[in-house]
Amino acid sequence: MQRIVLASRPTGAPTEDNFRLESAELRDPGEKEVAVENLYLSLDPYMRGRMDDAKSYAKPVEVGATMEGGTVGRVIASNSPRFAEGDLVVGQFGWATHGVLPANQLRHAATDYAPPSASLGVLGMPGFTGWYGLKELGRPKSGETLVVAAATGPVGQMVGQLGKALGLRAVGVAGGEDKCRFAVETLGFDACLDHHAYPDVPAMREALAKAAPDGIDVYYENVGGKVLEAVLSLMNPFGRIPVCGTIAYYNLGGLGAGDAPGPNMLPRAMRSILVNKLNVHGFIIMDHWDRYGDFLAEVGPMVKDGRIKYQEDIAEGLANAPAKFISMLKGGNFGKTVVKLTGDAE
Repeated sequence: MQRIVLASRPTGAPTEDNFRLESAELRDPGEKEVAVENLYLSLDPYMRGRMDDAKSYAKPVEVGATMEGGTVGRVIASNSPRFAEGDLVVGQFGWATHGVLPANQLRHAATDYAPPSASLGVLGMPGFTGWYGLKELGRPKSGETLVVAAATGPVGQMVGQLGKALGLRAVGVAGGEDKCRFAVETLGFDACLDHHAYPDVPAMREALAKAAPDGIDVYYENVGGKVLEAVLSLMNPFGRIPVCGTIAYYNLGGLGAGDAPGPNMLPRAMRSILVNKLNVHGFIIMDHWDRYGDFLAEVGPMVKDGRIKYQEDIAEGLANAPAKFISMLKGGNFGKTVVKLTGDAE
C-alpha cells in the first residue's frame, strides 16, 4: 500500500514539504476487522488543524503518522458478518490506498442514492454537517433570510439548497464569478457575492445589505474573516449563527496560539451578540453522528431525484493529495474536494 504521512508540522500555511509519500505493508485483518482498497479520499479543511500540535477537539496527527481523512473503498477481506468482499464502505482510513479497521468503525456507502464518491461529500460528513447545522441550530423559518459562507463548498451547497427548500431567501458568498454563477444558476441561491470583489469589510457589508434588505436571520459560518465581520452588524434580533468552521484563521497556528490579523474584532462581535440577542452555536458534527440515519433518509432521495445538486472537484492519484489540499485551503477548489485513488474507481 501507499500512504502520505505528516513529515513536519507547518508554520503558517502548509507546504508540500510537510508531507511525505511512503510505501507500507498492508496487514491482514484480525477478528471483526475489515481490509479495504480505497477508491476515493476526502480532503477537508479540518485536516489543517490536525497538523498542529495544539489543544483541539481531537488529537493531532503525530509526525510520521498517516494523515487523517475519510475514504470510500471496496472490501477486499472481511472477518466480520457485517461486510462482505466487494462491499463499498466509508471509514477513516486516512491518506492511503488501503487500510484495515474494525467493522464497527465502518458504514456502507450510500450508493442507493448516488455514486460512491458522494458518500464523502453531499451524502457524507460535509452534507450531514450542513443539514444538522441549519435545521437543528439555525432553526430556519419560511420567509427568513439565510447567508451562507463558502456557498459552493460541500457544506454550503447543502445549506443553501435546504434553505431554499424550506422557503428562505438564500444569499451565498463565494470566491469567484464562476462560483457565484453556479450558486445562483445551478444551486438556486437568490444571490451570491464574490468576496474577492470587495476590498474591505465596509464594502462587503454594503453589498450584503443590498442582497439581504430585510437583514440576516441565519448566518451559516464556516469561514470567519471579512465575511463574518460584515455579517455581524446586519444580523436581525434573535438571529442564529451555527459555527462549523473558521477556515480564514486555520493557518494562524494552534487554538488560541495566534491572533487574527488586523484590529481585534472580539469586543465588537460580543456587543453585536449581546445587543441583537444572537444565538451563536459552535458544533462538531462527530458529536451528532447518531442523527446520520435521519439525514440520509431525508436527503438521500433528494439527491437521487436531483432536488439537491452537488459539485465535486476531483484530483487523480494519492501523490497529488498534498497540492490539492493546499489549494483547497486557499479557496482553489470548486465543490467537494476528492482524490481518486485508483483507476478502478466508479
